[in-house]
Amino acid sequence: MQRAHIAVVSIPFPGHVNPSIEVVRELAARGHRVTYANDTSYAAVVEAAGAEFKPYRSMLVNGNDGSESDTIDQLTLFLDDAVAMLPQLRQAYENDRPDLFLYDIAGAPARLLAEQWGVPAVQLSPTFVAWDGYEEEMAPMVTAMRADPRGAAYYRRFEQWLIDNKSSVTDSVAFQGRPQRALVLIPRIMQPNAERVDDSVYTFAGPILGERTGQGTWTRPAEAENVLLISLGSAFTEHPEFYRRSVRAFGDLPGWHVVLQIGQRVDPAELGDLPGNIEVHSWVPQLEILRQAQAFVTHGGMGGSTEGLYCGTPMLVAPQAVDQFGNAERLVELGVARRIDTGEITAEELRSVFLDLVADPQVRHTSARISRELQEWSGAGYAATLIEAELPR
Repeated sequence: MQRAHIAVVSIPFPGHVNPSIEVVRELAARGHRVTYANDTSYAAVVEAAGAEFKPYRSMLVNGNDGSESDTIDQLTLFLDDAVAMLPQLRQAYENDRPDLFLYDIAGAPARLLAEQWGVPAVQLSPTFVAWDGYEEEMAPMVTAMRADPRGAAYYRRFEQWLIDNKSSVTDSVAFQGRPQRALVLIPRIMQPNAERVDDSVYTFAGPILGERTGQGTWTRPAEAENVLLISLGSAFTEHPEFYRRSVRAFGDLPGWHVVLQIGQRVDPAELGDLPGNIEVHSWVPQLEILRQAQAFVTHGGMGGSTEGLYCGTPMLVAPQAVDQFGNAERLVELGVARRIDTGEITAEELRSVFLDLVADPQVRHTSARISRELQEWSGAGYAATLIEAELPR
């Protein structure tokens, strides 16, 4: 394969960077020149994977992730970021045009530049993708959003932005949800209506997980018979009352050591005195712990969900927003999880449903089977070969 310049465009969230970073590493190892555009907060991660960093200033940093807003405000924030990103990307690549763009689902400006410059582009989706009939099924939600003045303004502005940039696709829903080619970085078993997904456009290659040594290490205590990881991800973490209930539910639980990640917005002092079997952190190397854990309490983000499946870890899922509710339902359907509500569940109920989960032999058997299958049928090498097939000949 001739050495090519492959440009990756993403946003500064772990759930958007982690799924594809090992593909970047593999492409660089194969001799391709890989450049990677993201906010400067991800420079070290990108360079450690062997790519050249292309910085742009993102509006999605310093806690500005939209997690405290409703869907319309969240979409508006991401559109604001895309509009601000486009001229920065144009400047970064105007005199360094790639042979291929790989763009995250939130990296819409790369699709615009690819079309304007006649460069092929492949979307990298860290979550599920559209299926035959998707637009019709989502129509009631879109109609409701367009009926809101803020939603109407969002769609009008997005579509005018596409028109101003001479996009061949001026419907905002189709522009984001109907790429010409996409690599889906999740397991096919997490895709809703997988039988109705167009295989000529979408290829499932995930999950793709590496060692992630740059995220730090974790040492399992010698006395830990079983390990439980509790993490609500990186965005929806401001739940001190749920953390306190978790401490009451799992404190001094015989045979269990608990790792509790609380995010940057909660002071550990808010949790009070901690039992000896619970350690609390603002951030943890999640994948490393999951590879050693026997259970996982998660918010059900696609990244955490697929990591839990890959590691064969039974899960309690506490969805907070967006796709997490659908992910939670799917994990329950697969037989590897129970769903809980962080706002309503008591400490006693949390402990009861947890003990029921980990005592269920069918959950353990199914989790182990899915883990074996995912480790056999996914990987960075497979994804890199698919990407090379999209390079111009």
